[in-house]
Amino acid sequence: MRPESGQLIGELIPDNEALNRKVDASLSRLRAHVNSLEPIEVGTVTSVSRGVIRLTGLPQLGSEELVRFPHDQFGMAFNLDQDEVGVILFDKAAKLCAGADARRTGRVLDVPVGKELLGRVVDPLGRPLDERGPVNAVQRLPCERDARPIMQRAPVTVPLQTGVKVIDALIPIGRGQRELILGDRQTGKTAIALDAIVNQRSHNVVCIYCSIGQQSSANARIIEELRQRDAFDYSVAVVAGADSPPGLQFIAPFAATSIGEWFMEQGRDVLIVYDDLTKHARAYRELSLLLHRPPGREAFPGDIFYLHSRLLERATHLRDEFGGGSLTALPIAATEAQNVSAYIPTNLISITDGQVYLSPHLFQKGVLPAVDVGRSVSRVGGKAQFPAYRTVSGSLRLAYSQFEELETFSRFSSRLDEETRLALDRGKRVREVLKQPQWETLPVPEQLVSLLAVSSGLFDAVPIDAIGTAETVAQTAVRHESPALCETIAAGKRLSDDDRTLIEDVIRTAVGAFNAGDAEAGG
Repeated sequence: MRPESGQLIGELIPDNEALNRKVDASLSRLRAHVNSLEPIEVGTVTSVSRGVIRLTGLPQLGSEELVRFPHDQFGMAFNLDQDEVGVILFDKAAKLCAGADARRTGRVLDVPVGKELLGRVVDPLGRPLDERGPVNAVQRLPCERDARPIMQRAPVTVPLQTGVKVIDALIPIGRGQRELILGDRQTGKTAIALDAIVNQRSHNVVCIYCSIGQQSSANARIIEELRQRDAFDYSVAVVAGADSPPGLQFIAPFAATSIGEWFMEQGRDVLIVYDDLTKHARAYRELSLLLHRPPGREAFPGDIFYLHSRLLERATHLRDEFGGGSLTALPIAATEAQNVSAYIPTNLISITDGQVYLSPHLFQKGVLPAVDVGRSVSRVGGKAQFPAYRTVSGSLRLAYSQFEELETFSRFSSRLDEETRLALDRGKRVREVLKQPQWETLPVPEQLVSLLAVSSGLFDAVPIDAIGTAETVAQTAVRHESPALCETIAAGKRLSDDDRTLIEDVIRTAVGAFNAGDAEAGG
């Protein structure tokens, strides 16, 4: 039968040898493809705790590689010990138990990036939290990326205007800088960062708000406030709330930074707010202790400094040949009882390029924002500050610092000389001018009008309770009578002596009614 069948096939297919060659070639390609595939490794879960899983097997598993568990749950390899692997879980472990399978994915942790994320609220894995459907981003970037080499970086020369008078004038921030916002709880740290985001509406800056360990109600309120002020059109919110697993809280700032780096590499300027890194450090401490990493000071692991330094080092200003974009970081850290020398605040102060310190005493007095000018500093932003600010900021900072010292000592004396009394009166007016309600950010020309008026003594005769009204009147007058000069200031050009004299004359005329009213009241 077989010869007859072979003869029949030969009759049906005349070129039998050509067909055999094609079959052999296909089989060779198939064998090569099969040989190139790595065998599927399957490990076994040995223990499950809050946010941490231990497993055996997976001998080829790499550090920070994604591991897949049943029910489409994922984790990241964190500890590669000799006998077992420690994995931090990104989902709640309620459905996992010992004996479950664990499979390699062959890729490190990454996050979707691109313009599709603008206006969205996502978790650190890129999963939507705003009920607007999936994020249709095409590109993905690893969450952990090396910081840019020093030769690819450019000096910080462009200011990042926050719209807050006390910061833009006395503690300026430049694009590409890392400025820490520091203070006790409930002193307005997040409020300053949100004002900075809202103020970028007209400055073409992409903003990323990264919430770490905050309550769900607080996150919802912040996102709604940003939406109402149209700030979400150019913003992304990366949220790992207090009810999220510690693994998600740990990777949140790294994922948010990768999202920002994509825009930076496209030549855009980016502002990223980490709210806050104290809770981030606590999440990392929890994971490390559960994985039996040796504790150090305050039970934090020894590499906690490296954790935050490699994160914040990614903030930079790129040279033009590498895109020319910038990534400005505003990390937030909480202190306890004004203890700035605590472990995490000390680490962050040494990593960043300056700090804005918020005083609970000023907050309790109603001085908002409660920025302590004497304990705040910007080590870079002064080089990027608009030249017009420099005509008033130096004398203003000195006068305010002297006022704070005199105010302290004047409590012990009932008799003050005339010079001291005048310095105290001027300082009180400076403090009133530096007050600013949240969400009421000011453009550069209006800020300079207020600062120039108080530093030149034009508000000295204005009653303290009328300073706010006098400010508004002066700003409106300068804006209406000298629009060209306002455009010059907004463009970042230097103020000449004639320009300053012109502004002072307009202010003097505008606030004359307040002075006259005060004189009549005195008479």
